[in-house]
Amino acid sequence: MAVLLMVLVRGLLVQSFSVPSGSMEPTLEPGDRILVSRLHRGPSIERGDVVVFDGTDSWGKPSAPSADGLSQVVRSMLSLVSLGSGADYVKRVVGMPGDRVACCTGEGQLTVNGAPVQESYLYPGNPPSTMRFDVIVPSGKIWVMGDHRSASADSRAQLGRPGGGMVPLDDVVGRTWIRYWPLDRIGSLTPAPTLSQLLSPSGASS
Repeated sequence: MAVLLMVLVRGLLVQSFSVPSGSMEPTLEPGDRILVSRLHRGPSIERGDVVVFDGTDSWGKPSAPSADGLSQVVRSMLSLVSLGSGADYVKRVVGMPGDRVACCTGEGQLTVNGAPVQESYLYPGNPPSTMRFDVIVPSGKIWVMGDHRSASADSRAQLGRPGGGMVPLDDVVGRTWIRYWPLDRIGSLTPAPTLSQLLSPSGASS
């Protein structure tokens, strides 16, 4: 019963992931372990959310970072509470279906639907993008980017591939919720799911 309960919780409510690279610094650092709320996906996703998505059918598997022996052991132990596909990415939602996302203005800002975006979460010293682009996000898709723009292979890097760098909303696993590792960085990343969401069967499958 305990195992069944754990599987149900992980499959319907929360899921654990490891942050493999520095593409989301300073928001998330390499080696951070996070819980993702599976109640926030599909229509629940909003511009600005940091989400985990399964890139199996769109981007393929990301390159695996090297690690020493101790790190390998810790990672293996923590993976016991994870259900990742092996092709999971964590990025910030910049464009929603129907949005026009472009970079950059004469002042060097990224725009969404013509309005400059104030990106306070960017890695210090990074411009919004050194690559120019102008895209319209199709229905059912999102445009995602890392906060550490100079170190993130995100939607921009996929522009020349089928799908044009867009991520299907159906591939979103959920929104980042809590960092639980390392111990000195434990804390909430976004507001917790409400009690009504936790108890709502429709919320868990949206």
